[in-house]
Amino acid sequence: MSDTFNYSEAFSRNIGWVTEQEQEILRNKRIAIAGMGGVGGIHLLTLARLGIGAFHIGDFDEFDLVNFNRQAGASMSTLGQPKVQVMANFTKDINPEADIKIFSEKIDKNNLSDFLSGVDLYVDGLDFFAFSARQATFKACAEMGIPAITAAPLGMGTAWLNFLPGKMTFEEYFLMGNHSDEEKALRFMLGLAPARLQLGYLVDPSRVNFAERRGPSSIMGCQLCAGVAATEALRILLNRGNIRTAPFGAHFDAYRNKLAHTWRPGGNNHPLQRIALSLARKRFRKIMAK
Repeated sequence: MSDTFNYSEAFSRNIGWVTEQEQEILRNKRIAIAGMGGVGGIHLLTLARLGIGAFHIGDFDEFDLVNFNRQAGASMSTLGQPKVQVMANFTKDINPEADIKIFSEKIDKNNLSDFLSGVDLYVDGLDFFAFSARQATFKACAEMGIPAITAAPLGMGTAWLNFLPGKMTFEEYFLMGNHSDEEKALRFMLGLAPARLQLGYLVDPSRVNFAERRGPSSIMGCQLCAGVAATEALRILLNRGNIRTAPFGAHFDAYRNKLAHTWRPGGNNHPLQRIALSLARKRFRKIMAK
């Protein structure tokens, strides 16, 4: 056993699913991930093990006990430590040669240009309720011609969408605009998962509270997100063709053992989406009235 790092040896077991030439391509790619929490941290470690050579990572939060059920960097030894630094250290343990640029402030209009400068792909790791930051980041990706992926943990599954340059944009699909955060939450949730596979086994709906920006989560959903996002990233970065982009999406639920391919032309303006949003608003008002 060698204690000296060697990139080719460290990622040699990827070869077969990728060629040696493709592995070198991945080695020279740079991915930006905003958010190092539930999904963002696992995205980072998964992509690092895929052999991606450079990252821009951003988060302004610290690890807390409520993160233990799902966040890759959350442990007793990291309590109170900055998420972005902890995850950068973990990544360096996997690939000491990785080029990691850390953004320890909130990702917003003031640093977005720097955050996305020179990157080949953006992978969304923001908190579900970070609507303004998410809108601004995907808008910047569209303007800068950067492919972007969002994969959300829903129950014990994941739903995902790809947004590629020249195709339907995040805003064109979700139509979040300047709506209230409650309305944005509904639009994001239903836009991501028109099939709503996760709703059949939610045993305690009271744990979902859009007004207080909290909801139940699972490590299974986060792990599935990372697997899906890394696979989509591989296909995009290696130009493996026939990438499904919005308004096409997919939703896999491990608990129900179901996969749904979704298609919503017009995004949330699709007639079925408008009906679903109307029903969701009524349900939300009833919950808030209790």
